[in-house]
Amino acid sequence: MVWKLKTQCRAYKFVGHADAVTSVQFSPDGQLLATASQDRTVRLWIPCIHGESSVLKGHTASVRSVSFSHDGHLLVSASNDKSIKIWSAHRQRLLFSLFQHTHWVHCAKFSPDGRLIASCSEDKSIKIWDTRNKTCVDSFLDYGGFANFVDFNPSGTCIASAGSNHTVKLWDIRMNKLLQHYKVHRAGVNCVSFHPSGNYLITASTDGTLKILDLLEGRLIYTLHGHKGPVLSVAFSKGGEKFASGGADAQVLLWKTNFDSCDYKELLKHHIRRTHIDEPPHLLDIYPRSPHLHDEKLLSVEVNPSFDVTNTQTLDPPVIEISSSSPFSVPDDVSSEDLQYPPASVLATSSKRESEDESESAVHNVDKQTGVSPSLGNALEHIVEQLDVLTLTISILEQRLTLTEDKLKECLENQQKMLLEGRQEE
Repeated sequence: MVWKLKTQCRAYKFVGHADAVTSVQFSPDGQLLATASQDRTVRLWIPCIHGESSVLKGHTASVRSVSFSHDGHLLVSASNDKSIKIWSAHRQRLLFSLFQHTHWVHCAKFSPDGRLIASCSEDKSIKIWDTRNKTCVDSFLDYGGFANFVDFNPSGTCIASAGSNHTVKLWDIRMNKLLQHYKVHRAGVNCVSFHPSGNYLITASTDGTLKILDLLEGRLIYTLHGHKGPVLSVAFSKGGEKFASGGADAQVLLWKTNFDSCDYKELLKHHIRRTHIDEPPHLLDIYPRSPHLHDEKLLSVEVNPSFDVTNTQTLDPPVIEISSSSPFSVPDDVSSEDLQYPPASVLATSSKRESEDESESAVHNVDKQTGVSPSLGNALEHIVEQLDVLTLTISILEQRLTLTEDKLKECLENQQKMLLEGRQEE
């Protein structure tokens, strides 16, 4: 659902997936909305009342995670089929797949510069992938449990993992070392989010709390109560002034931060500069490996909105249901140079439809869409089933081709070694 956060707020319910939706993310420019579902598909939506969407098929099991690259050109998805797939957001097609995890993949995220992907799986590993070579360049093992979520810090030098064993870990991907290890929750950690400055990390847990960690000091500073049950997700706003959390209690809570008045614009410029220049590690980029507490009496602050904050909850807003209409597409005459720009330049015509002054009559027109005859519906369902079978077959063939390529490469290497040994004997 897409919400308009205004005085007279409205909610738009986009209907298209055939099963539960597991992940949602806006593109960096806000012109596209990506969703992942247990129906084994990824959908790209134009967030307007016309409900245009494109379906990306390729996974053979539930899709757990979907995420845009920071330039909005690419999309990465993680699935229970043990694969990670990278898609073109402009052409809505599969580019390549990554296979090395041996169990369900929970999450996959792009680095700020788009050159790396971090993924976590129930095989208890966190893998770093090079998108240019399409290979796994590093792997971190956690024998205590598997990670539910993983993400890069704003400068792209570290990753944070949310563990099923109640832990939060911070890894340096250049030094291949564990920098910080927090065990502040009483149940599994489901999600983490970095503050844009990179100095703070917020965590969401099944124990019903949110925790804010000061990464420079290496300590817990806030414990937040508010959800009546497990907290499933959390994310900072782009500027870091607010963050939102979602829980199993069917509530989304919006929080306002009260961090120090540091000029984060300078820090953000520094992060941008570091993501475009591949330099040796800087000491300032490396977080302390253990807490540096100068005062043993430092404790975290407990915040409970039930008695600390005025309840500003309003009545549920009206929900407008929008069915998925015909998919949008990129014009065939778009050159490769044009595709280097954000999606807004390609989808400008479609994005103009999204404005606050769209008339309510358009909404009613959507609701009055004509249905299809039962015979045509059955035929379409049969076609979809056949396409799913073809997709599964292609995926299996793709895996077998990858294995064959590896075997051929190994045979060639062995043949070269035998030839060299033969020449040396002569």
